[in-house]
Formats: sequence, C-alpha cells, structure tokens
Amino acid sequence: MHDYHGHYGGMHFIWWIIWMAVIIFIVIIPRFNPFPKNEEKKETPLTILKRRYAKGEITKEEFQEAKEIVLQDNKS
Repeated sequence: MHDYHGHYGGMHFIWWIIWMAVIIFIVIIPRFNPFPKNEEKKETPLTILKRRYAKGEITKEEFQEAKEIVLQDNKS
C-alpha cells in the first residue's frame, strides 16, 4: 500500500469504526442491560408473604396476621 501522509489507504476509516464500536460497547450497551442489579431484585415483605402463602408454607390466618403487621410497619 502507498503511504499517504502517515495513513495507509483507508486504514484511518477502519480505526474510526473500531473506536466507534468500543464507545458503543462501553457507553451505550450497558444502559440497556436486561439483567437487573441486585438492588432491583429485593423483595418486599408483602411479596415474600404472598409467595409463602401461595406455596402453602403459611395458613390464611398466618398470612392475614403477618400482612397486618407489615402494613402497620409501613405506616410508621
């Protein structure tokens, strides 16, 4: 290839594309992460109660009692 002022043909264009790809992967792609962070996975006490009741781990009475306690704690 010929040397044109320090550039070899279209090599400067290829390097521009490579740098743009690096910027996209470092800056833009992480913003569209489909996997939530650990903080977003935390369950609320009410959600845990509902899950336990649905699994049959607690009775309806236990669920109602715990639900009242949880809702009272949220008001305070």
